[in-house]
Amino acid sequence: MKKRYLFLFPLFGLLLILIVKYSTETGNDLDAQSLSECLFCKIAKGTFSTTKLEFEDEEFVIFKDKNPAAKIHYLAVPKQHYDSIKALNKSHIGLIERMQNGMINFLKSKDVDLSVAVIGYHVPPFISQKHLHLHGISPVSEMSVSNRISFFMPSFWFKSSQDVLRSLQRSDLK
Repeated sequence: MKKRYLFLFPLFGLLLILIVKYSTETGNDLDAQSLSECLFCKIAKGTFSTTKLEFEDEEFVIFKDKNPAAKIHYLAVPKQHYDSIKALNKSHIGLIERMQNGMINFLKSKDVDLSVAVIGYHVPPFISQKHLHLHGISPVSEMSVSNRISFFMPSFWFKSSQDVLRSLQRSDLK
């Protein structure tokens, strides 16, 4: 009887690791963060001088993650502020498609093998910045165990860009 419940201990441990990682990673209260203080808004506007924009168009920018999970780790951030994927609806499908395609094309321009890449979004409360951002990471084989857990797809804390698009099309992301 007890053996049937042994699998719960690793799952509980995983959940605990994720909660600790994301509750301590930013060092600030995300709910209190205003638009004027939003780091990603500043980066997207080009007013945060220490971040080099690798790509920019009228809707979003791409730049290197300051805490890379692997050799290649970029973020695509929309210029308009959205807290997370939970703030999106069907009207945002085009934006998510363009960010996904932009990240794919950007990674291809860096000779990244997309078959070993992760492209997706964290789901609140497992977000490090309260501003929508798409991760492009490769190769997964170079990620630490904790990063493999953090960026594991599919999971309730990280969704592939394709999964987010499907959810928006079904309108079950509110």
